Amino acid sequence: MSSPDITLGGWFSGRAARSPRRPALTFEGTTWTFGELLERIDRLAAALRASGVKHGDRVAFIGFNQPASLETWVACSRLGAIYVPLNFRLAGPELAFIIEDAGIHTVVAGSAQMAGIDAIREQVNVRHYIGVDEGAQRPEGWASYEKLITANGRLDSPDVVRPEELSVIMYTSGTTGTPKGVMLSHENLWWSDIALLSWIDISADDVTLAFSPLFHIAGLNFMIGITWMRGGHVVLHRSFDAQATLDDIQKYRIKTLFGVPAMFIAISQLPGFADADLSTVRMAVCGGAPAPEPLLRIFADRGIGVLQGYGLTETAPAAIFLVAEYALSKLGAAGQPPLYIEAKLMDGTREVTAPFERGEILLKGPNITTGYWNRPEATAAAFDPGGWFHTGDVGQYDDDGIISIVDRVKDMVISGGENVYPAEVENVLFGHPAVSEAAVIGLPDEKWGEAVTAVVALHPGATLTLAELREFANESLARYKLPQKLFVVDELPRNPTGKVLKFQLRDDLSTE
Repeated sequence: MSSPDITLGGWFSGRAARSPRRPALTFEGTTWTFGELLERIDRLAAALRASGVKHGDRVAFIGFNQPASLETWVACSRLGAIYVPLNFRLAGPELAFIIEDAGIHTVVAGSAQMAGIDAIREQVNVRHYIGVDEGAQRPEGWASYEKLITANGRLDSPDVVRPEELSVIMYTSGTTGTPKGVMLSHENLWWSDIALLSWIDISADDVTLAFSPLFHIAGLNFMIGITWMRGGHVVLHRSFDAQATLDDIQKYRIKTLFGVPAMFIAISQLPGFADADLSTVRMAVCGGAPAPEPLLRIFADRGIGVLQGYGLTETAPAAIFLVAEYALSKLGAAGQPPLYIEAKLMDGTREVTAPFERGEILLKGPNITTGYWNRPEATAAAFDPGGWFHTGDVGQYDDDGIISIVDRVKDMVISGGENVYPAEVENVLFGHPAVSEAAVIGLPDEKWGEAVTAVVALHPGATLTLAELREFANESLARYKLPQKLFVVDELPRNPTGKVLKFQLRDDLSTE
């Protein structure tokens, strides 16, 4: 008996065969059924094959969220090629580094990104360039994406692809150094979806709103993957816009969505939030960083339990998830690992089992990367001899065995010999009525070693002093955790996935 085809191209074509007339994707007013989308994917795959893309070659996409990014991903799978999504906000030298490191054969680019790629052409060894037609004139040397799809027939024979072969190489954001390419196989992606479906109730009638960047693993393979697997409908936004999100939740009767805390904060602060019809939203998942408890309560007051999800690029992204039954009783917790994934907490060489003790989160499962592209040393450092993956994140159990994410190991502040976890302090500071968003970092201090430093953005017209902030936080925090310094900024620096760039804050403020 042959094994089922669990590769991306295999299961997507299987879903399209079973649900050809069901809506699969809506983008800027146009909707494609599963059958129509698969036809475009197979025509693109035929065009890529005709241009020389072979099994194992790497194909990159750079651009805002758009159907072409998802079509290219699945088309690569049909050929046994490897998809490499690029962060369009990276500078030219950073993109050139990734393109050369990955050995990219073909670049597919959105209209706004073609000029940036042209600027680094002499630095890279790319064989073929394809530009997505969006009304802009294509520079010389770029093939037309739509013309390739129109001119080619459907792929006559998809390559035979094994589940253990790579589907995606996704480069980390590089916030702490040179980007590393995380290798994700087809079975990594499949088991992430299956693990999530063991926790999450997704149906064929679900409509999910996708606005997180598709060069991020949660944007690419979280709600989109599991929704399509069940035959549901994806509404895709070009980028995140709080007002457009609120509008389309009502227009398309959205049932599920995923975002990072900064996105949910922006939605909650819209003037129309209180009166918007959010009655269809059954599940809102927040990930990427710990969500402040006051934010979760804002949505809970609207009848929406925002579930925390925890994952990494290396876990494709399933790792730990809070199921709906705990949405309000375990507000702010990350949850438990779903089926097929194991988690444990380690303090050095000691496994942490007691409630509320802290330890680094280690993970094991079929969804976890085998390592980093061209980085054997980094791969070896990420796994212990037992095959457990070290996340670098600190967690703790509660009395029921539910895990909360406390902070990043590297973000911990050591002040006067005491460990201070910024996420705990940020959670309190966010509750101050003047604070719109907050980050806590450690800055060098002659007396304390590191000073607990609050960096905050304020609501329009609000003011705040360090004394006022300390007085407010003193009700909830031990004195050694109270901010010793305060910086007020217009906004916090974030990477495209919404994570605060704390290294940038430390670099910018350590000289002040």
